[in-house]
Amino acid sequence: MFIKAVNLTKIYRKGSSKIVAVNRVNLEVKNGEFIVIVGPSGSGKTTLLNLIGLNDYPTSGKIFIDGVDATMLSKRERRKIRLLRIGFIFQTFNLFPTLNALENVELPLALAGKSQMEQRERAIKLLKSVGLADRIFHRPRELSMGEMQRVAIARAMANNPEVLIADEPTGELDSETSREVVGLLSEINRKQKATVIVATHDERIVRVASSVYRIVDGKLSLE
Repeated sequence: MFIKAVNLTKIYRKGSSKIVAVNRVNLEVKNGEFIVIVGPSGSGKTTLLNLIGLNDYPTSGKIFIDGVDATMLSKRERRKIRLLRIGFIFQTFNLFPTLNALENVELPLALAGKSQMEQRERAIKLLKSVGLADRIFHRPRELSMGEMQRVAIARAMANNPEVLIADEPTGELDSETSREVVGLLSEINRKQKATVIVATHDERIVRVASSVYRIVDGKLSLE
């Protein structure tokens, strides 16, 4: 998947004031890249990821997916791209608390219309690949932070997306678990040829990136 942002801008309004979260960002993401976006809290990292991942609409500017203007797509078309072509790892995991690890990973597969057998086989395979073979029937409250992050990674990879987007994937983790998560992301990029886009403060992720960008006050620049 080739992603191109052109003069991408997102403005939030609160009363008479406005916050420019993303300010005329231009970015090209090619197949197989590992891109890291760094910047202080409140700099616009999460907003930019949500725009790139089609979770939000820009105030102005364009996002192109393989040359198609995503701002012109219907909500249904955008949902289909998010479901089948983009995997998103949220900073707070966003796991369903009433579902166990296996069911959380099965959910996007069910939404994609996979059979129950396909859902189960794929979810078990993914959970094993992230080292959770013995935790598949545990609910989020029964898992450590690192284990919940692994479930979130497995869920994001459920439909074999072309692009994996991660928002501060090691932000809540200890040093050893963070190292393991970095290894997983790097492996997904190398072995599965998925494009990886990460917003982070973690220098370990920065070191494995193919391109590093910095965002300050919503403005993006290549380091």
